[in-house]
Amino acid sequence: MAAEAAVALGPSRTKDLAGLLAGGRSREYALTTFATSAANEVISRLYAAMAEDGVPYAEAAAYLRGYVACWQRARDEVQVRTVWSGPSTPAVPVRATAQVLIDVIAAARNELIAMTYAARPYAALTQALSAASDRGVELHMVIETLVGAGGLLGGPEPAAAFTSVPGIRLWHWAREPATQGHSRQHAKLAVADRRLLFLGSGNLTESAARRNIEAGLLVRGGESPRRAAEHVMELQRVGVLVPFHP
Repeated sequence: MAAEAAVALGPSRTKDLAGLLAGGRSREYALTTFATSAANEVISRLYAAMAEDGVPYAEAAAYLRGYVACWQRARDEVQVRTVWSGPSTPAVPVRATAQVLIDVIAAARNELIAMTYAARPYAALTQALSAASDRGVELHMVIETLVGAGGLLGGPEPAAAFTSVPGIRLWHWAREPATQGHSRQHAKLAVADRRLLFLGSGNLTESAARRNIEAGLLVRGGESPRRAAEHVMELQRVGVLVPFHP
């Protein structure tokens, strides 16, 4: 439960919660201090688990501080590499974008967040997402819609590429027609467990993953994967991104 709380709260708020626990502060005091629904839910569960297992406040604080220390260490061990698909050259090895996407999905154990503009059914990607769902990964997919694309996308809804994946949560941008009618949801990324981020030019289609020239970055560790995931989740919380119902 300490791990779940730390992941949900992030390093800064986890450190603050550890300080409250070290000072013997009550659940009610902690809820008043954080005062957000998302934080309060996980904090309530943490206090309940501590009471059930008889874990002293000081011991729980030590666990949380351990997670913060690990984050700080990981922040200094960031790995970033370029990912190209398409024709290769002697200077730069090419690794198929498709395989990188599948590797990111396969790395997820708790949460996967992805965004795409266009999407078409692609068996390898669907199988990887379904396998992630089977092992209990929480899947969030943000897609553009035909209406949102304003006629620039043809064929079925992009969301149709993922409806066969069990348990996947589909989201789209709820725009204001008067002021955002010409805007597009054009981001393309995938984040696994807030520690591995793939950010690239390719949509989640077979042509982008296997045939096109596409470029991207794979970021392991550090702040970027976590911050990207937190931004998407906050867009959901405030209602910028809303559930898509096929």
